[in-house]
Amino acid sequence: MRVIVFGATGMVGQGVLRESLLAPDVTEVLVVTRTPTGVHHPKLTEVTLADFSDLSPIEGELSGYDACFYCLGVSSLGMDEASYTRISHDYPVAAARTLATLNPKLTFVYVSGSGTDANSRIMWARVKGRTENEIMGIFENGYAFRPGFIQPTHGARSKTGWYNTAYALTAPLLPFFRRVAPAHVTTTDAIGRAMLRAARTGFPRRVVTNADMH
Repeated sequence: MRVIVFGATGMVGQGVLRESLLAPDVTEVLVVTRTPTGVHHPKLTEVTLADFSDLSPIEGELSGYDACFYCLGVSSLGMDEASYTRISHDYPVAAARTLATLNPKLTFVYVSGSGTDANSRIMWARVKGRTENEIMGIFENGYAFRPGFIQPTHGARSKTGWYNTAYALTAPLLPFFRRVAPAHVTTTDAIGRAMLRAARTGFPRRVVTNADMH
């Protein structure tokens, strides 16, 4: 299986990349990135892209893949809707449209979030809901992953500083939360394994929540 990862330098992307490189049935991992991951592995190839709304400079690198794990995202805090839409809607939809032309049978997994709803009054939920709907309309094997609280594992770190502080403060409580509310807590490695499951066998539902990822 050959897979593409967007957002591999983010917290979720780090977990997905790790699990993909560990998986025996994954023969090649292509990371599309602005900055190098710093990871070195025989299966790993990286291509740089300056503008994620236009994949034409790297189209020649994107054929022959079985799955795309789209983990590129940003916090909505302090962002206006237009800027947030560009990153959380325009970028993933551009990737989906390009990859659908090159790999029509590809499994496309978009990392959304718990509470996503295209009809929501909350800006981020509405934008990501539109993105989910468009991607699932483009791909027969399109999935929206909606994690809740994510525990970083195996050294994964968020690019958002206060996220890392929050994770450090709540880490001692996570085993308790995972026991009493398993549907609301997951880990970066569990998300990665669940994405690979989506590519291998699929899920009964196209919207995948924390409870489905374990």
